[in-house]
Amino acid sequence: MTPQSDRPDVDQAGVEADHGERLFSYGTLQLPAVQQSTFGRLLHGEADALVGYRRGMVRIEDADVVATSGEAWHPIVEASGDANDRVAGTVFAISAEELARADAYEVDDYRRVEAALASGRRAWVYVKREA
Repeated sequence: MTPQSDRPDVDQAGVEADHGERLFSYGTLQLPAVQQSTFGRLLHGEADALVGYRRGMVRIEDADVVATSGEAWHPIVEASGDANDRVAGTVFAISAEELARADAYEVDDYRRVEAALASGRRAWVYVKREA
């Protein structure tokens, strides 16, 4: 997703869009401690859902990530192919620099893809990396 000059300052759901990127989180990136450590600020977002995905759990081996989140098991999603499957979460407006910080936080079990949300918006989301 690239910043577009025709974006309004606030999108239809009230999320500030001046940051240029949208990130959907269903897991630890919603935690205040993770946001402070990763972005240096608390993010404000809107509830949304990821369509066509199922949520599971993955054991995190990276000690720094476990220390930041306080959890050794993190949620992870993978495509189900079923439009009735939904994963609840939050969509955040962030900068390209913050998106790079989120990339650095996520471990190799995840890959970032652009996906459609229940609201009709599109956002970056971290999904299960294919083996």
